[in-house]
Amino acid sequence: MNQFATWALGLFLVLGLSCSEKLTNEVPYPEGYRSWTHVKTLTLKEKHPLYASFGGIHHVYVNPTGRDALLSKSVYPDGSILVFDLLESDANEEVASEGKRKVLAVMYKNSKAFPETKGWGFEGFKGNTKDRLVNGNHASCFGCHANQSATDYTFSEYRE
Repeated sequence: MNQFATWALGLFLVLGLSCSEKLTNEVPYPEGYRSWTHVKTLTLKEKHPLYASFGGIHHVYVNPTGRDALLSKSVYPDGSILVFDLLESDANEEVASEGKRKVLAVMYKNSKAFPETKGWGFEGFKGNTKDRLVNGNHASCFGCHANQSATDYTFSEYRE
């Protein structure tokens, strides 16, 4: 191999390795989230002011990376993921049960990718699909979370 080819190969490897930690502002789909720690469940009913957007049964999960921070009420480390699984509530006089999934909302902590929203990226996946609803507009979600600085911009606390 001639000297130029050796130099070019070396440059290619150096550049390739330096770019391997590619910064992305895309929130990943939370594969396997139902096996994570279940934080809590609540039902948001018709008289609640946010019912039109968030009415139904809410299940909240945290991944293993964020679990200790949730339990100790400390700042979440990068890689933490919180999932808000919103389902329709099929209710009658006797029972309320889960209906169809409305949205799977995800908060993903990555301080380098999301500095403008205190390290959190936001995404919503429509129903039972991986169709994205937020598409990079993290500030629209963060507007509601901004006043939650005491809990690292999250609304959920672990229920023992």
